[in-house]
Amino acid sequence: MRSSITFKLFLAILATCIVVALAMGMAVRYSFESGFDDYIRERESQRLDSLAQALAADYAEAGGWRFLSEGGERWWRSLRLSRYARPGDRDRGLPPGPPPRVTLVDADGGWLAGPRVRPGTDVRRHPVVVEGRSVGWLLSPPPMPMVLDDEIDRQFQSRQLRATWVIVGLSVLLAALVSLLLARLLLVPVRRIAQATRRLADGDFDTRVRVGAPDELGRLARDFNRLAHSLGRNARLRRELMADMSHELRTPLAVLRGEIEALQDGLRAPDEAALASLAHEIGRLNRLVDDLRELSLADAGALDYRMRPLDLSALAARALDAVRDRYARAGLALDQDIEPGLRLSGDERRLEQLLANLLENSLRYTDSPGRVRLRAGRQAGRIVLEIADTAPSVATDQLPRLFDRLYRVESSRSRQHGGSGLGLAICRSIVQAHGGEIAAMQSDLGGLAVRIEWPLGDGAAAGMEGGSGRHASNKE
Repeated sequence: MRSSITFKLFLAILATCIVVALAMGMAVRYSFESGFDDYIRERESQRLDSLAQALAADYAEAGGWRFLSEGGERWWRSLRLSRYARPGDRDRGLPPGPPPRVTLVDADGGWLAGPRVRPGTDVRRHPVVVEGRSVGWLLSPPPMPMVLDDEIDRQFQSRQLRATWVIVGLSVLLAALVSLLLARLLLVPVRRIAQATRRLADGDFDTRVRVGAPDELGRLARDFNRLAHSLGRNARLRRELMADMSHELRTPLAVLRGEIEALQDGLRAPDEAALASLAHEIGRLNRLVDDLRELSLADAGALDYRMRPLDLSALAARALDAVRDRYARAGLALDQDIEPGLRLSGDERRLEQLLANLLENSLRYTDSPGRVRLRAGRQAGRIVLEIADTAPSVATDQLPRLFDRLYRVESSRSRQHGGSGLGLAICRSIVQAHGGEIAAMQSDLGGLAVRIEWPLGDGAAAGMEGGSGRHASNKE
């Protein structure tokens, strides 16, 4: 429990609340004591003023301070009128408890009444004024903070201080309860994510967590769900890829094994047709292995590119001439609209591979009779190359994912048409290595269009030797 985040968060919030409560208690106490000191001083000043007025009246009536020498009754009466005496002081003489600390002296400083003040004692002086002149002075020591002569005042002070610390104690208890609830509530989504993470680590890629408020924890939950979805999709696509690759490898291997066994058993003569069949299957295996190697090198950023200025228009024309006969046999018309003089800095061998893969993709997946069109030209300061074909096409929601790694529109199409399912992934790697962009879209001919754009200029791909982007699978 002590090592849990809940306990640590509880302690952090509780400690903060305790510090705040204690600080507030001390601040309230300081404010009370300071205000109460001011109250004592103000009350003392009012009493001195009241006593001075009473003595001034007696002085004016008697014509001097002689009335004080007749006895102490007039002095104690003045004290009672000024509320210096205790509530029980009704008779002459000293009241119960300590006597008042007020001393009366004449204008020259001679003692008249009250306790005698030692020379040099720090006292406050309050004048007794009669007809505009000071006839005497009331001397009193400065009031001591929080030292009260009145029992009611002391009780009030005690109650206020006790109430302050009771409030602080209750605040700490309330803070502990609130801290515990907050620690538990704040960490509920964290615990859910932690449990889901353990399930995800155990291979349960269908695990999802509930997204709560749109805060940091909510964003973390959404990111976790996206991660789980991505891991699940990649695991599924990896299984499909392994199944596809095993099928692609098994087919030519089975043919090779059958041909060799037929030759060994004498069921087939080792003539030119048998050797051609063997060579064809070996070629399929080589192409598949080469495609896998290309993708692995592209993922590692280890594909070699030898960049130099070249004529893209001539390169595209040669690629069309290389497949024209095969297109004719497949019942597909091949159109071209190539602007002459398109210059690009690139690797000629890789660009030939790019065009061959795209044209091969259209050849395999365009129904006969059909048409394939290659366009190349300059648009808005860029070189644009587009290969479009007739039906069938690809669903619009699947177009952005055609170049994602391991993605297949339909798992059976590659096997049906003999493709390895890696062609467009290699195309994307080549385009990105040349500083371009590749995208799939709906064709105006009714099928699929693959559009490639490069920055215009001989230095478009400068500095890209050996570089490659990330790759994924294809339309096949």
